[in-house]
Amino acid sequence: MTGRLSVGVPTREVSVEWQGEGLLFEGRAGDRPPVLVDGETKRAMSPMEMLLLCAASCTGTDVVIILRKQRIGLRRLHIAVAGTRRDTEPRRYVSVHFQFAVDGEGADEAKVRRAIDLSLSKYCSVVASLAPDTQVTYDVTTA
Repeated sequence: MTGRLSVGVPTREVSVEWQGEGLLFEGRAGDRPPVLVDGETKRAMSPMEMLLLCAASCTGTDVVIILRKQRIGLRRLHIAVAGTRRDTEPRRYVSVHFQFAVDGEGADEAKVRRAIDLSLSKYCSVVASLAPDTQVTYDVTTA
C-alpha cells in the first residue's frame, strides 16, 4: 500500500504546504488554482470558515441542480451560513444555520424548500460529514 486512503470510492486527494509564517497554508487539488487557508485568519479564511464555505457551496450546487430539474428559471442564489462552535476542544460546530435567498421564475417557497430539504438531508456530502448531532437549520426568502 502506498499510504493512500482506500476507504470509499472515488478517492479525492488534496495537499497543503505551510507558507513559512504563522498558520498560513496553501492548499492544492490537482492542477487547479491554489487556495490559502489561515489558522490565524489574518490573510485568508480559517479551516473552520472554509468548512462553512464548503457546506454552503455543496448545498448550493445541489439546490441549483434540483431547481433546474424543476424547470425553475433561477436568477440568483445567495447562501449565508453561521456556525456555532463548542467552547471546549475539539471546537467543532454544534449548530449550522443557512440563510438562503432565491430569485427565479417559478421559484415559489414550497419548491425551494423541497430542494433545500433534499440537499441537506440526502445529497450534500459536506453537511453529511458533520458530526451526527450537529443541528442543521435554515431559513429561506424568495423573490
